[in-house]
Amino acid sequence: MAADAFDVAVVGGGLVGVATAWGLAREGCRVVVLDEGDRAVRASRGNFALVWVQSKGLGLPAYTSWTLRSSNAWAGFAQTLKEETGLDVCFQRPGGLHLALSDHELEARATTLKRLHNQAGAADYKAEMLDRAQVAKMVPAIGPDVVGGSYCPFDGHVNSLRLFRTLHTAIHARDVTYLPSHRVESIFKEGGEFRLRTAVREIRAAKVALAASNANMRLAPMVGLEAPMRPERGQIVVTERLRPFLHHPVTTIRQTDEGTVMIGDSKEDSTDSSRLTIGVSAKEAERAVRMFPLLARANVVRTWSAIRVMTQDGFPIYDQSESHPGAFTVCCHSGVTLAANHALSIAPMIARGALDGSLVAPFSARRFHVQKTG
Repeated sequence: MAADAFDVAVVGGGLVGVATAWGLAREGCRVVVLDEGDRAVRASRGNFALVWVQSKGLGLPAYTSWTLRSSNAWAGFAQTLKEETGLDVCFQRPGGLHLALSDHELEARATTLKRLHNQAGAADYKAEMLDRAQVAKMVPAIGPDVVGGSYCPFDGHVNSLRLFRTLHTAIHARDVTYLPSHRVESIFKEGGEFRLRTAVREIRAAKVALAASNANMRLAPMVGLEAPMRPERGQIVVTERLRPFLHHPVTTIRQTDEGTVMIGDSKEDSTDSSRLTIGVSAKEAERAVRMFPLLARANVVRTWSAIRVMTQDGFPIYDQSESHPGAFTVCCHSGVTLAANHALSIAPMIARGALDGSLVAPFSARRFHVQKTG
């Protein structure tokens, strides 16, 4: 095989791309990862690092099952990564909370969970509603404004940046070729193989997996696929290290294994990750203090924004090309939660040359054609 020819070319070096590349290498594939480089706008460096199940799948019950499958696989996934790299991503699954600051919020949450549970074909992820006393028993540091919340035993979290580092270490250990500063400009198929052109060189591969987050909008049509996206900006606030007080991650607040507290869940219609909206950060901090008053005394050590990888309906896109056999899209918002699935389920399918029909049926981009004509 020529030096620039591979079994699979993975486009995108973020969490989705490297998890998929690692899984492909485990299947015995010769893999290359083509990445834009350090100046790329990355969701992977701004993620909140939740492995989250509750509230996933309203409108697409298959997503509930898919998310639960990944959550259940995460412990083994993390252990295997540790064995191969010596690095611990600090995965924990103590169960997660969604807190309500008013009776109206609590009622709305209960309604959402009921609708999720009542969907035909939805997996039961054991979410339950808790009153204030039940929440306080689990998290004594809550403030007086917390009236209750929901709890799911399958929710957890990891060390966000360590996960990114660990996956890159893992692909290196499995001899995956990683090419930074290789933004893919064009893809075409010739002589039964794909040719991916960058400003640096041309790469050839028998298969190609597009895991380039929002850039999939540009790349997918080159191989007869589509990736309808609606990128949005989110902001995160991080405090100094505090004594342990939050054993259970909350939807918008979590205490890391290092003791810092991450706060965030904002949504803005912007694709500029270089700016911050101070009012948004202030609102996030204000709600966090209402939930946990001890945070009022904590110093903020950093804050940043990042661009979410968000499809038009918020659900993943997993697809394979009919016009360009061997081309696949792997596109989702929940790159941390679904990392185990991408490595352990999606990658073996790509290695075999076809996605399972049970996966394509709900997650193909063809669902957007039905929505337009319906």
